[in-house]
Amino acid sequence: MSHGFETLAIHAGQDPEARTGAVIPPIYQTSTYAQDAVGAPRLGYEYSRSGNPTRDALQECLAALEGGPVGLAFASGLAAEDTLLRAVCQPGDHVVIPDDAYGGTYRLFARVAQRWGLEFSPAKVSDPDAVRAAVQPGRTKIVWVETPTNPLLGIADIAALAAVAHDAGALLVVDNTFASPYLQQPIAFGADVVVHSTTKYVGGHSDVVGGALVVADAGLGEELRYHQNAMGAINGPFDAWLTLRGIKTLGVRMDRHCDNAERLAAYLDGHAKVAQVLYPGLPSHPGHEVAAKQMRRFGGMISFRAAGGEDHAVDICNRAKLFVLAESLGGVESLIEHPGRMTHASAAGSPLEVPGDLVRLSVGIETVDDLLADLEQALG
Repeated sequence: MSHGFETLAIHAGQDPEARTGAVIPPIYQTSTYAQDAVGAPRLGYEYSRSGNPTRDALQECLAALEGGPVGLAFASGLAAEDTLLRAVCQPGDHVVIPDDAYGGTYRLFARVAQRWGLEFSPAKVSDPDAVRAAVQPGRTKIVWVETPTNPLLGIADIAALAAVAHDAGALLVVDNTFASPYLQQPIAFGADVVVHSTTKYVGGHSDVVGGALVVADAGLGEELRYHQNAMGAINGPFDAWLTLRGIKTLGVRMDRHCDNAERLAAYLDGHAKVAQVLYPGLPSHPGHEVAAKQMRRFGGMISFRAAGGEDHAVDICNRAKLFVLAESLGGVESLIEHPGRMTHASAAGSPLEVPGDLVRLSVGIETVDDLLADLEQALG
């Protein structure tokens, strides 16, 4: 029997505990497990880096929500990305990355993976022809996509880019952090691997750091599971438990994030002190039609360019009161930041450098009129 998203979020991998009937999966805060005999671990558990029942519950739930056979949980989103790259690529290989991407992802490619011998080329992921032109036949192993992108909220056509990647014999990897599996399921459109920073919307409460991979192919999933154990950047049991707790309300939270973001985007779009609003829910957004095709709704992230330039953008961030000046995103509380000086500082001077007049909002689930009032006073 197939179930709806909200049902899976509450029940997938989370049957009542067999011994006591506990409705919530226990936190198995243990490093090791007693074995029934030499070479006969009970239920396959021998050491918590290799397997932990709380982490397994989270992994099963993540796989169900993204529609893939295997889900894997990691200590952070970047730990998930690093494990994927080292499992799939080797020195001399090539990856196409977005020309607008999370600063930490760019740093991983430019400061870590490149030194290891992995080459990369930025491309505009909203343009399939540009991605196709960036592919190096025989060398490109991954086409890496964010949609929406961070921080410029660009939209990539997942199905079109899956065709580009597969024509080149490469994998399509989609970072689905901004959308969450509630709003978008890339595997349904042809993606091979979905990446999450579960710190963000999946966890949803700014109280836990984590990452995830969900794959379309079970064989690749087992290869990644081997690397997860061999490299060791796993999600701890209490972190897994917190993330599972957040997942249960993902659907209702995302609807409220979207409600609030739509109101704020419309307000900013008509404001004299805002030069441009970047939100895929606006009909004026160049990716609006593609986003409407592959997303349930348009998300809780908004970026905008301040009419008064970089100094004005910084002042807006500093004047905000209800919007907390902080990095990260996807929590129940609203956040504001200056990407050029905060989350994307590592991309300065690169093809991924972001405009100095850009402000990024993670719109929370507070009373929307209070958020509107805070933005009004912050804009000056």
